[in-house]
Amino acid sequence: MMDLQSTKAERYEIALKIRDIYFNHGPDIIEDIKYDGLVFLKGKQLIGGLFFYQSHASIEFSEGANLSDPDSTLEGKGKLRRHIKITSCGDIQTRNVSSYVKEALGQYRAKSEPVNNSV
Repeated sequence: MMDLQSTKAERYEIALKIRDIYFNHGPDIIEDIKYDGLVFLKGKQLIGGLFFYQSHASIEFSEGANLSDPDSTLEGKGKLRRHIKITSCGDIQTRNVSSYVKEALGQYRAKSEPVNNSV
């Protein structure tokens, strides 16, 4: 991350903001570096990642096809994965990234928590 800070200031700022969003919505998130980007895991399950390309950043959601997308922000046609392209720090708010991250983390909780049928 330090190299990113010194050579690509806006990319560094985007990375910090995305990390903050993940950690604010899921304080037990695990961050790792894989696939030439940052990935965010809950337990051992990959929730999503942040990857930089020449002209944009891509926020990937492992099960993004299951996210609600009322403004058609998510891109991708794969079976599960979807992404949001970010070209500036301002896109993080205007593209409502925080709500997608929150919902993606909620999907994990819904799949991993046992059902309590006691009344």
